[in-house]
Amino acid sequence: MNQFEAMRIFERVAELASFTQAADSLGLPKATVSSTIKQLENNLGTRLLQRTTRTVQMTPDGLLYYERCKDMLIDMEELQTMFRQSEVEISGRLRIDMPVGIARMKIIPRLPEFLKAHPKLTVEVSCTDRRVDLIREGFDCVIRVGTLADSNLVARYLGSIKLINCASPAYIAQYGMPQSLEDLEAHRMVHYSPSFLVSNSNFEYVLDGQTFQKNVPASIAVNNADAYQAACLAGLGIIQAPEFGMRELLAQGRLVQLLPAYNAAPMPASILYANRRHVPKRTQLLMNWVAEVVRE
Repeated sequence: MNQFEAMRIFERVAELASFTQAADSLGLPKATVSSTIKQLENNLGTRLLQRTTRTVQMTPDGLLYYERCKDMLIDMEELQTMFRQSEVEISGRLRIDMPVGIARMKIIPRLPEFLKAHPKLTVEVSCTDRRVDLIREGFDCVIRVGTLADSNLVARYLGSIKLINCASPAYIAQYGMPQSLEDLEAHRMVHYSPSFLVSNSNFEYVLDGQTFQKNVPASIAVNNADAYQAACLAGLGIIQAPEFGMRELLAQGRLVQLLPAYNAAPMPASILYANRRHVPKRTQLLMNWVAEVVRE
């Protein structure tokens, strides 16, 4: 097995954090994957992966090697495809992470058209409310909603997502329809916190261009976007959610919009990718397509 094949096996094990899953995805015996990594570590004179009975994690040297390894593999793929004029011929695997709502409502319904235009590409879509580590977990790009934390990633602004206030008819029947901010004192929110570290439940609104928050008690706290919507449908409280994801539920009468003059500030949406010397053509194709779909 040549050096580049060994690097590709290491890349896959590092990204999946599993020898078994890497072997399955590459169509190789697990013993081959394990022996290849062991030989690679012997050749380099350092431990790249820390193995336990449950997990496989990159060591500090492994992370450095992974970053250089990924760049070299990308350069090799660019060399192999530099004379291909048609985008249809571009092949490879793409990994992208995004919020559940954007995946369900925007990206996945339109994904067949992207794959039809690029039949040799394979796309892996991750949907999680936690912030994945793009470099360590091997993603080509990620979609993030909200204020971005400082990082070494490159951010490409996609647009703003309008938020609206919603509650279920059952909730309105129990608590009444609020007509003013003061009325919220007798109401309940569904509190959303990905890590449960923030305990205060606030109703956010914009007035005269400024953002304010009003504390409203929460009947339930959730850490997942689907649970957030489900709790609202169950009549457990008011939510402030992306308007595009609520349209169908509003049209069906399963949710009711309230206090339209006091919506929260729109949330910026961005696509992030690693700051590398070369961004693979396939990643550029995916990001351009995602940008078009999200903006629509």
